[in-house]
Amino acid sequence: MTIERLDPVTLPAAVGNYTHGTLITGVRRTVYVSGQVPWAGDDGREPPGFEEQCRLTWRNVLAVLAEAGMGVPNLAKVTTYLSDRRHREANSRIRQEVLGDHAPALTIIITDIYSENWLLEIDAVAVD
Repeated sequence: MTIERLDPVTLPAAVGNYTHGTLITGVRRTVYVSGQVPWAGDDGREPPGFEEQCRLTWRNVLAVLAEAGMGVPNLAKVTTYLSDRRHREANSRIRQEVLGDHAPALTIIITDIYSENWLLEIDAVAVD
């Protein structure tokens, strides 16, 4: 399986460790990760701050991928829902920590989140 970045020269450069699109060939399996939220499995509570919630949410996304024997390199598309645009810089920084050099297709949406205590939600598509 290969994941090829699609960044046409006719578009502005993708800044922030994402790609305009992904071409995936030779796929054997696809995992659709439901929207993950900042809930810890041990007590069901969310941390109070955005950075802690963001790291916990990514931990939950990666746990779903690990259950399928996948990880960050398998991510093809990530959608992040933020409760407030003030969180976008911290979100970007933490996402880059988690993804490293991997740059999937990416969408960020500013919206209300299901629980007023959750500051973000992340869903994803992964392939191998």
